[in-house]
Amino acid sequence: MAVAVLQNIDDLIENNRRRVEVLEEMARAIYHEWFMKFHYPGHQGAPLVDSACGPIPEGWTAGTIGDALELRYGKALKADARRGGDVAVVSSAGVVGWHDESFVDGPGIVVGRKGNVGSVHWVDGPFWPIDTAYYVATELPLRFVVEQLRRTEFANTHAAVPGLSREGAYARPFVVPPAGVLDAFEAVVDPLGVEASALAKQSGGLASLRDLLLPKLVTGQIDVSKLDLNALIEGQVA
Repeated sequence: MAVAVLQNIDDLIENNRRRVEVLEEMARAIYHEWFMKFHYPGHQGAPLVDSACGPIPEGWTAGTIGDALELRYGKALKADARRGGDVAVVSSAGVVGWHDESFVDGPGIVVGRKGNVGSVHWVDGPFWPIDTAYYVATELPLRFVVEQLRRTEFANTHAAVPGLSREGAYARPFVVPPAGVLDAFEAVVDPLGVEASALAKQSGGLASLRDLLLPKLVTGQIDVSKLDLNALIEGQVA
């Protein structure tokens, strides 16, 4: 019975993982259709013109990352100084810990500076990017920016320890559509991201519940026959 309880929780976590994967694939597919194949709403009859980034629709701007955004340095936060909490500590490898104080308001985008050069991570809520990473500051819609950065080829500029220079990153091409196209993309994709974030948060709560129950179920501290699993799960994911 105890095994069945834990299996139910694991099944819910796995189901959420698959749903998040589908939502992320949908966002990527929409980006590809709109900004790589140029099949965005109202594209019919829009001519393509030559640019430094190749053919793009007339009225779009071919520039560089440096024109579109700023890569700001993260701030060191040693592991023994992280006090736990709801604030994600983010390195070039992704979330590496939790803290009770933020360095940047979220949501946001983190780009790997050292180690995982050019890695791109989306972060929900306030976060603390450490000194192996940059974080993005821009006026452009973040859902668009993160997808474009994920498709950017960044080059390592350091021989000993892999590293990404801001100057090198800023020189990479970056195409910006008109504001109306960006707003329409944000309106379509943002609900997908919000739903994916909610599912990921649910999974975190379910994992914590599983880790809490496991030792108590194994040692018999909890009577499985009296366990209201549905109520516990609802309390974690509410």
